Formats: sequence, C-alpha cells, structure tokens
Amino acid sequence: MHAKLTYVQPLVTPKGNTNLSAGYYYATVNVLTLTIKILLKGLRSPQESVHDLSPIESFRIPSKEDLRELREEPTDPQAQQEIINSIEEVYFSNDSFDIVKYELERLPPVLSLQELEEYRDKLKQQQAAVSKKVADLILEKQPAYVQELERVTSLQTGLQLAAVICTNGRRHLNIAKEGFTQTSLGLLANQRKRQLLIGLLKSLRTIKTLQRTDVRLSEMLEEEDYPGAIQLCLECQKAASTFKHYSCISELNSKLQDTLEQIEEQLDVALSKICKNFDISHYTKVQQAYRLLGKTQTAMDQLHMHFTQAIHNTVFQVVLGYVELCAGNTDTKFQKLQYKDLCTHITSDSYIPCLADLCKALWEVMLSYYRTMQWHENHDQDEAAAVSSVSDGSNVIGTEENSFDRSYVKKKLEHGLSRIWQDVQLKVKTYLLGTDLSNFKYDDFIFVLDVISRLMQVGEEFCGSKSEVLQESIRKQSVNYFKTYHRTRLEELRMFLENETWELCPVKSSFSILQLHEFKFMEQSRSPSVSPSKQPASAISTTVTLFEQYCNGGNPFEIQADSKDDETEDVLASNGYESDEQEKSAYQEYDSDSDVPEELKRDYVDEQTGDAPVKSISRETLRSRKRSDYNLNKVNAPILTNTTLNVIRLVGKYMQMMNILKPIAFDVIHFMSQLFDYYLYAVYTFFGRNDTFESTGLGLSSSRLRTTLNRIQESLIDLEVSADPTGTLTAAEERKEKVPSPHLSHLVVLTSGNSLYGLAERVVATESLVFLAEQFEFLQPHLDAVMPAAKKPFLQQFYSQTVSTASELRKPVYWIVAAKAIDYEQMLLLMANVKWDVKEIMSQHNVYVDALLKEFEEFNRRLNEVSKRVRIPLPVSNILWEHCIRLANRTLVEGYANVKKCSNEGRALMQLDFQQFLMKLEKLTDIRPIPDKEFVETYIKAYYLTENDMERWIKEHREYSTKQLINLVNVCLGSHINKKTRQKLLAAIDDIDRPKR
Repeated sequence: MHAKLTYVQPLVTPKGNTNLSAGYYYATVNVLTLTIKILLKGLRSPQESVHDLSPIESFRIPSKEDLRELREEPTDPQAQQEIINSIEEVYFSNDSFDIVKYELERLPPVLSLQELEEYRDKLKQQQAAVSKKVADLILEKQPAYVQELERVTSLQTGLQLAAVICTNGRRHLNIAKEGFTQTSLGLLANQRKRQLLIGLLKSLRTIKTLQRTDVRLSEMLEEEDYPGAIQLCLECQKAASTFKHYSCISELNSKLQDTLEQIEEQLDVALSKICKNFDISHYTKVQQAYRLLGKTQTAMDQLHMHFTQAIHNTVFQVVLGYVELCAGNTDTKFQKLQYKDLCTHITSDSYIPCLADLCKALWEVMLSYYRTMQWHENHDQDEAAAVSSVSDGSNVIGTEENSFDRSYVKKKLEHGLSRIWQDVQLKVKTYLLGTDLSNFKYDDFIFVLDVISRLMQVGEEFCGSKSEVLQESIRKQSVNYFKTYHRTRLEELRMFLENETWELCPVKSSFSILQLHEFKFMEQSRSPSVSPSKQPASAISTTVTLFEQYCNGGNPFEIQADSKDDETEDVLASNGYESDEQEKSAYQEYDSDSDVPEELKRDYVDEQTGDAPVKSISRETLRSRKRSDYNLNKVNAPILTNTTLNVIRLVGKYMQMMNILKPIAFDVIHFMSQLFDYYLYAVYTFFGRNDTFESTGLGLSSSRLRTTLNRIQESLIDLEVSADPTGTLTAAEERKEKVPSPHLSHLVVLTSGNSLYGLAERVVATESLVFLAEQFEFLQPHLDAVMPAAKKPFLQQFYSQTVSTASELRKPVYWIVAAKAIDYEQMLLLMANVKWDVKEIMSQHNVYVDALLKEFEEFNRRLNEVSKRVRIPLPVSNILWEHCIRLANRTLVEGYANVKKCSNEGRALMQLDFQQFLMKLEKLTDIRPIPDKEFVETYIKAYYLTENDMERWIKEHREYSTKQLINLVNVCLGSHINKKTRQKLLAAIDDIDRPKR
C-alpha cells in the first residue's frame, strides 16, 4: 500500500514541537476511514483485508480546493489553537515517523465502530485546524515565491545566451588551430622538451659525480684531510637536496649521511691521537673539521674525555708491561686486574724503572695538553687580530658565535688543567702506595723522591697545584722509610764508633762537604738560605719552566738516570800531605833556631787556626809559636776520621731527602741532630769522662755542656742491658728509639805515657767533632730555610745548646792528658824536702823547679812526637799547655800549703823559685798571660799580711781550699799572728767552708 504525501510548510505548535504537517493528518484520517469500511464489511481485522481495497479507496491527499474550502470556513482562532494543542506529541517527531503503522498498532484488539468514528471525527477536526494553519502560511509567503520564480526564469535566459557564445567560440578556435597554432606550438613544445632533456642530462652527470664521491672521500680520509672531506661531503649533501625528486638520490643522500658519520668517527679517533703526541698541523686540521661541522664545543668535550682515557690507558699499559715482564709468562690474568691491584704486583727491581716510564708517559700526556692550550691561545690571538682588521660589521652574528665558542673552549681548557692533574696524582699515588719502600736502598729511595719531586714541580707549572695528594702519599712512604733507615744508621754509627781507632783520615786542605756526592744537590741553589718558594718574583719570572724547556723534545724524567753518573771529587790526599816535598819537610828536625832562616820560621806559624788575629809578630813569638802549633809544616787539612766522614755523608743524604720532601723536614732535622748528639756523646764517653777530675772544681765542663750530655743520655742512650719482660708496651716503644751506649775499641790505648795517654786519638776525636760542628754551622741557613716556622725554636735550641758546645769538650778531654803527662806527685815530694825556715835570703832556686821544668820539656818533646802523627791545632796546644801550667801552679800552692814552718826568707825563696819557673816556662810556650800566675803569687804574698788584712783576704779569696787557708794561718802563727788572732781567722775559714759542706 502506497500513499503519496505532499510536502507543506512545517507547522510549529504552541507546545514547541516541530515538523507537523497536514499530510500526516490526512493519512491518519484515511487510515481510520479504511478501518471503518473494514468493520462495515464484516472483516475480522484490518490486516487481513487491507490488500483487497481498490486503488480509489487508497489514501488521499487533500487538493487545493479542499484547502481553500478549509480556509474559507469560518473558524475561531482560539478554538483552532486549542485543537492544535490537543494533538499528540508523537505527531511532531521527525520525518521517519510512520503514522500509519502507529495508528494501526493503536487499534484495540476488539474494534468498535462508534469509537472509531468518534476518533476519526476528532482527527478530522485536528486535520482541519492544521490545514487551515498551513493554508494561512502559504498565502502569507506567496509574493516571495512569485519573485523567486521570476529570478529563476531570468537565470535560464542568461544560460541559454552563454551556451550560444561558447558554441561560437569553439567554432572560431577550431578554425585558428587548423590554420596557425598547431604548427607553431609544436615547434615551441619541441624546444621546451629539448631544454628539459639538456637539464636532465646535466642532472644525470651531477648524480653520476655524486655517486663517485665516496671514492674521493676515502682517499681524503686516508690522507687525513678531514676539513676537505667534510667540505666535500657537505657540498654533496647540498647538491643531493637539489635533486631529491629523483628516486636514486634518496639512497645517495642516506649514503652521504652515513659517510659523514663515518668521518666524524674517524675525526674522533684523530682527536684522541692528540693526547699522546701533539702535532700542530694534525690538530689544526681536526679543529677546522669540527668547525665545519659546527661542533667546536662538542670537540672540546670529547678531547677532555680522551685525555682522561689516555691517562688511564697509559699508566695501565706501562704497569702491565712491567708486571708481565717480571712474571715471565704470557698469562692474560693480569690484563683483567684493576690498576690498583696491578700495582701491587710490581717487584722491587722493576719499581724504579716502571716509575720513571710512568712519569715519562704522563709527562707526554700533560705536554700534549699544554701544547693544545698554547695552540688555542695563538689561534685566538690570530682570530682577534683578523676581526679587528675587518670591522665592517657585516658578519656580527658569526663573530659573536665565534667569540662564544672561543670563550667556552678557554674556560673548558682552564678547568681541565686541574682535572687532568688530579687524575695524574691519583694514578701515581696508587702506584706509590702499592709497594712498601721501607726496605729500599737509600739511593733508590732518593731517586723515587727526586722523581716525585720533579713530578710535583711539573704539577705546579701545569696548573699551580701544590700536589697535596702526592705530598701526602710520599710523606707516608718517607716517614715509614726514614724511621727504619735512621734506626739502621744509628746502629751502624754505633758499630763504626766502637770499631773506630781514631786514626786521621787524610783529606786535602781544600776539602769541602760540597765536594761530596751527597751534597751535589746544594750546588744547584746559589742562595741556599732562600727556599724556591720564597725567591723574589722577578727571579721566578725569568726561570724557564719545564714545559718551555722540553716543549720541542726531550723529557724531564730522562735526566734522572744521569744523576748517578756524577762521580764525587777526589777529596783524599796522599798520606795527608799535598805534595812529597811537604811530606818530607814535615818530619825535619828543627831544635835550633839559629839554623833556620827567618823566612822559613814563618812556615811553622799556623795563622789560620788561631782564635784571634795577631797584630804584631815578634821573633820571640815566632820561636814560641813553632812550639805551640804542632802542625809541622803540614797544610791545614781538616782533622776527621772515617766515622766523621760517614756521619757527614749521612747528613747529606738526610738533607737530600729533606730538600725533596719538605713536609718531613722537621723529622729529618730531628734525626740529623741525633746523629750529632750520638757522636758528641761517644767522644765524651770515650775521652772526656773522668769522675776524679770532675770534682776538681775547675769548671772543666760548663753547665751548658753538662745539660746537653744529660739530655742526650736521657733521650737517646739506652742504658739498660736487657729488656725488662714486665715493662709496658710504651717503655718498649721508647727503647726502640734509643741506642745503646758505645764502647771504646780495645785497639785504642789511652794509658801509655809515651803517646801522652792517647793524645793523637784524643785530638782526632775532639777536632773531628769540632769539624762536624762547623759543618752543621755551615748548613744552618739551609736547614732554617726548610724548617717549618712552628719548629724553628727546636733548631735554634739545637745550635745554641748542642752544636756550640762541641769546642767546649776540649777542656775535659785534654785535662786528662795534662793531669797525667806531668808527675805532680813527685813535685810535691820534692817540695816537702825543702827547708823553708831559712834565716838568710837565698840566691839559688830549689831543685824541684828544675825537675818541674824538665817535666815540661819532656811534655813538649812528646807533644812534638805526637804532632808527627797528627797535626795539633793552636787551640788544642794552648789548652794542653794551659791545663798543664794550671795544674803545675796549683801543685805549687798545694806544696807551699804543706809547709810546717816558714820564715820571711823562706817566702822570698818561694818567690825566687816561682819566678825561675815562670822565666823558663815562657821560653817553652807563648801563652800569655801564664794561667793561674796570680793564684801562686797571691798565696805567697799573703804571708806578709797583717791581722786585719789577713781576715779580709781570707773572705775575698775563696778559690783556695780550706786546708791551704788553715796552713797559711798556722805558718804565720808566732811571726805576726798570735793565738787569739789565729782562732779568729780559723773561725772565719770555718764560716767560709760551712756552705760548701
């Protein structure tokens, strides 16, 4: 069943629903009409007979007349609107709504005709209302419809005219094509085609060239022409982008990109080669290549990575090579070890050469970095000059970019200095601490210190670093080594001293410690009192740095091997004499002055060893000086022993270590002071200790010397024979720092009178100590320069309390000789036999004076004999004579004090004897004034004092013993002192003596 519906204007109801048309209601009414007919015919249901209806009875759409009738019917607008509002919502749905189906489905199962008719009438009313509304709307839009229809008609007329014009134009174009255009345009088309083919041929040739560029690029890379290769590759890429519309070019473009990446890889490899062997032309090409790529900053980052990697690879390969060489096999297990573990496999024999090669390799890396910085500085200066010369401002942006790149590179290089040096320090530190150096030989350890010292110098010049990492690591090794080394050296010194026969070690008169190999390092410094760090800036600025010195070749660590080739100067003399003639003249006898010319007498005078210069030299002084200075025409060569020389060499070695490693300067100087202390203590123990003569009260040992000896004994000397098993650990540690007291060799005889009780050995011992002290004095500026400021008081105290006391040891040492060389007891016995209570003045002196002078003459002869073995300096001979004369004078006073009875004539005889003794003595010695001369004369003259003067004299002269004062009072009794006065004087003497007790 089909229903033809006519479209009408949509109707909008007051309910707000849309799209309700009159057609819907006609359809609805038709459905209801059909339903009613079915009921009238008696059908059972509408669905069963709907197809039996005739087409006339089908649905009908109202015609215009129907609409006109509906419009002409008088209606109430309000009633009409209410009817429209009563229409169901569903009728206002969209166009797809099926009204017929809706109404049929609403029919009840049991149809009622009356209800249907009522419902139909209702729908008809609704239809009439809707139709009326639609008709009104159509009539309202009628003028607009007519106007639009006229426009359509006009448009149709214009289109027909255009069709006529187009037809005429096509006819005329066909005529022109046939007559002229076809031939001319054919020629133009062929020409255009020709031009296109020529361009295509050119493009094909360019593409062919591009296809062959990879061969040229490979050649340029082999020639290391990286800038040219990159320039060519970039030009090819630019050309390829021009022909990218060709399918073959896409593959070529990809290939060029791969080639460019390959060039960058090779460029990175070329950049890594700079780290070990810098080449200006090679580096210039690499930098130009990176600039073409626009990767200057990336290149600098990569360069620092390569330097870091180069340091690691270099040290690993050097150490690995020595480890495998020492292992003697090709086992690859070492290659898998870490660098720290690998360093522990270095043997003692290969340690030093490996360290030298390690430093050489690291020097090459740092030198390459230094030269890289130098290249950039020169390059930046050239670029800045070029920019300043071209100041047109046309390329301001490019200049700013270059300036930024240069600034970045400069900062990166400056920052990299400390990074690279830190890596070097850590690698060398790991190597240093990987081996225990405590058992190394001294020269080997000094070589290690020297290498590290030079490496630290390189670090300071490289980046201004103080190399704290290296200093700390080498300080640990040095302190550990030095404690062991010093302990061993002290034991060796004790052994040397106990086996020392105190024979003279013959050296040249020009001998200087600077001639010894151990002190060669001091010649490198012209101003030893000023350390390198304290030198003026002007001196430092003129110094050529290691990088400047070895920039074009060589290695600062290669000269280390040559340092051991320097031989020490020959400092030993033949038999202690400079020439054979001097040796012969040394043993010539010269008892008579008359046989010796005046000129030759001056050869016997030792003007260099005197304490004070002589303003005027008389003939008598020359005669006496030949007896006092027993050098016997020998040159004034230093007096020292093999042990002294060994101590000096040890001091030189200690100073070498201290000079190289200043942080342990205090420890080294402290150990050096112990060497001197032990030598001083040994000389005193061997030759100067004698309790009998210490109690004489003559002040032989100064309080400073006694304090020094006590300090040495407490801090350095181990007086215990064996260790106490119950002792504490601290006591055991303290004993390790001490050395047993040395014992004099049994080969040294100090009891023979013929040798003046070992005078030659005593002279050699004491004078070698004095010489050693002089060398310490010479070295004081050097020691003071390296000593830390906080520890300088120790050094000053060492020199003022210890070194300066060396010469004071002469008195106790030579006192023992003077006390035994002359028989003072025999002189006392001879004086006891003299009768002093004579009644007349005597003109002849007593026999004991001649005996005493004979003793002095014998002493002088034996002194001459000893001087043939050892030169006796003037200070030594003066001290010997002074001691002997002082003892002789005190013996005279003691002899006079033993007199029981004495007259005035006897006192005059005493004065005669003493004057005779002085007159003869002055011919034997040039000592002036005679020591203790007043001591004897004052005692003799005191006999003549009155009672009051005597009491005052006793109180003022406390240098005399109680016995001597009592004897003086007793002898005077009866002559001019009575018993009461005697008691008074004895009481005064007792008062003086009481504090002594």
